[in-house]
Amino acid sequence: MFNWLYLLFFLSGFPALIYQIVWQRTLFTIYGVNVESVTIVVSAFMLGLGIGSLAGGRISKSPSVSRLLLFGAIELGIAAYGVGALPLFQAVARFSAGAPLLETGLLSFALVLVPTVLMGATLPLLVAELVRLSRHVGRSVGILYFVNTLGSAVACFVAAKVTMPVLGMSRSVAVAAALNVLVGSSVLILHFRWRGSLAAEEPRPASSSNLAAMFPFPIALTLVGLAGFISLGYEIVWYRIYSFASGGPAQCFAYVLGAFLAGVAFGSLLSRTLCSRASSSATRLQCSISLLVLLASLLGFVVVPLTALAVRHISFLWTLPMVAVTASMLGATFPLMCHISVRPNSDAGAGLSYLYLSNIIGSAAGAWVVGFVLLDLWSIRWISVFLALAGVLLALLTVAASSLPAMRKGVAAASAAVVIAAVVISSGPLFATVYGQMQYQAEWGQPGTQLTDIIETRGGVVTVDEDAAIFGGGVFDGWVSTDIHETDTVIKPLSLSLFHPKPEEVLIIGMSGGAWSEIIANHPQVKKEVIIEINPGYVQVVQRYPAVSPLLRNPKVELVIDDGRRWMRRNRQRKFDMIIMDTTYYWRAHATNLLSVEFLDLVRTMLKPGGILYYNTTFSATAQRTGAARFPYALRFGGLLAVSDSPIRIDKERWRNILLNYRLEGKPIFDPAVAEDRDILAGILQIADTLPGNSYRSEGMETRENILRRTQGKIIITDDNMGTEWGEYNWR
Repeated sequence: MFNWLYLLFFLSGFPALIYQIVWQRTLFTIYGVNVESVTIVVSAFMLGLGIGSLAGGRISKSPSVSRLLLFGAIELGIAAYGVGALPLFQAVARFSAGAPLLETGLLSFALVLVPTVLMGATLPLLVAELVRLSRHVGRSVGILYFVNTLGSAVACFVAAKVTMPVLGMSRSVAVAAALNVLVGSSVLILHFRWRGSLAAEEPRPASSSNLAAMFPFPIALTLVGLAGFISLGYEIVWYRIYSFASGGPAQCFAYVLGAFLAGVAFGSLLSRTLCSRASSSATRLQCSISLLVLLASLLGFVVVPLTALAVRHISFLWTLPMVAVTASMLGATFPLMCHISVRPNSDAGAGLSYLYLSNIIGSAAGAWVVGFVLLDLWSIRWISVFLALAGVLLALLTVAASSLPAMRKGVAAASAAVVIAAVVISSGPLFATVYGQMQYQAEWGQPGTQLTDIIETRGGVVTVDEDAAIFGGGVFDGWVSTDIHETDTVIKPLSLSLFHPKPEEVLIIGMSGGAWSEIIANHPQVKKEVIIEINPGYVQVVQRYPAVSPLLRNPKVELVIDDGRRWMRRNRQRKFDMIIMDTTYYWRAHATNLLSVEFLDLVRTMLKPGGILYYNTTFSATAQRTGAARFPYALRFGGLLAVSDSPIRIDKERWRNILLNYRLEGKPIFDPAVAEDRDILAGILQIADTLPGNSYRSEGMETRENILRRTQGKIIITDDNMGTEWGEYNWR
């Protein structure tokens, strides 16, 4: 019987993770992907699980409740909610678009409350049933936590490789719901088949070692909460550095989470082995917990510098075992703590639920404190030091609460002091060049690879190298320069008047290093420029470079720190002549939010008659086809696409006149008296002569008809299929 339950609980973990990925992404699409929304949505999930655990623990104490029957019914209930969740979320979005932060949190919590409460209730119910029969808390919690978490870990990798790229979100949810139905139906069949034998089966006698010298339950609650805090704190650090090292593809989150959950799962299996040993007294297990926490904290501390060193020679994927090992040692502490603090009687499910709730509250606090506060205050170095020292403190507290002799506690305290000093002293050299190594990898150390600026905020990491190239999250973003003689990337923002006769009001989604925004703010015809930037770190960069810093003092400019899609939902009444996006690479996480037909339709509502959306497709044929198919008029200009509901009439002579009258902070961009300037201007204007673009030239122009012909067979990007993120990505 046990083997069947283990298999079904493994399968139960699979759809839970699929739901989490899909629902989180849907809520981010509705409320934005700024760090506030991300933290709120993740916390809402975790709190729902905690409440569910508490409810499941209380229900499990009732002798009249059939735990297997309830588990099967819960799985069917989750399936029913899963099927209807996406339409429900979309309906709520229509009424709550642009809600303030507090309302966003409450709505997110309300939307995920029912399914996450149901998910959270299953573990205490099954633990109570297994403890009733085995009279062994540690083994019961360990094996159930193992199989369920392993199911979620497997789901991460399957989602990255199969369900998300092949099925999209809605069909992934359908698969998850089908698994819930399979699990629920199977459990109900087993219940009705075995209910007589289960009722007659005599529970095993409780082991005396489990009942004597129990660890104080209030202290156990505190310690598992701290362990959760450290675990989630490290997970946020790891996701940041792996996202930076890989360039931030959509798969990165799934792989990091999968490695983390796999580690937690095998840690639970390790705890089951430790609990099964005949010599495992409470004191011995307390020492095991202390040692595991200490080792996990030290390994978690060096994951960042070791990853930076490793990615110079191998793929970052090969370093994920470090995450798994660290998570396994931290993951083992929860079942071990349950074993030494929860008595193996009818209250075992309830006791487990309180510990689980404490662990989840600690995890949510770790996500909030690290992701919402510390990333804005400290560098990755000092956050890693903080988490390592918190782990040393947790290990020391576990020893202090044990029944070890005073002498051994003193030795432990002295050892902890040495470890703390070693962590603080070594952190400087270990973390000094981690971002440079991860950004340039095999090229690290070559001329031009030294970083002159590193800005770390909760919005991400922005770096500038000695050649004035700017990078966001480890990916090239452009140059902190507006000089046409230094870089040809400024041609694109200089081209507005080729497409639009009078771009007076302009909206820019994404400021980056400020070069495009500075050039457009100085356009002779522009009267108002609204800039939406999600990462405040870019503002700090712009302030430091004289070539772009005047942008922040320009009276034409309105700068807003927000998610672009979220801001547009809140400001639908505003209309613009042009909306401009130097969009991030099409394969990066959440690029769909700026490339899908749903976003294009949102843009359409904010354009004035004759208005134009001008955005970077980063040469994605799929993104180009989506834009050209969604708008009746389109032109490609290099990697950018200009689309409109009105005819786009290019005027080369108008463009020439504007360029000759262009002044950047009062200084002409082109001086007709200088031969080099005349040659550059002539080369730029010749781009307009590449139409109709019958033969594809990457830096030339192309008509809508040619775009649609060339991209025939490519899919149309939607919020649901996430076309470019999971299908056209390129690993760095």
